[in-house]
Amino acid sequence: MSLSFTRKTEDFKCRNCGTFVIGTGYTNHCPKCLYSEHIDIMPGDRANLCKGMMRPVGIVKKRGEFFIVHKCERCGETKHNRTSENDDREKIIEISVLPV
Repeated sequence: MSLSFTRKTEDFKCRNCGTFVIGTGYTNHCPKCLYSEHIDIMPGDRANLCKGMMRPVGIVKKRGEFFIVHKCERCGETKHNRTSENDDREKIIEISVLPV
């Protein structure tokens, strides 16, 4: 298993809302509903066997950047993923008021 991130552009259909997402090589969630999939152990490795849906449960600010807090609906693990300029701002505001 590699310990470094290798950028790989992947397009995908969101399993939550069905939106077709054009990947950038850094895309890790749907910009419409903000859901993700629990597929990585290390960013980009696609080695996680869980494959659960990662529900957006809040927003946190770290080092001047905003991150989506995702919680896996299958195993309960939480992860933080950077927001993207393409993310639905209304959805970000909606989840930003949730207690983290």
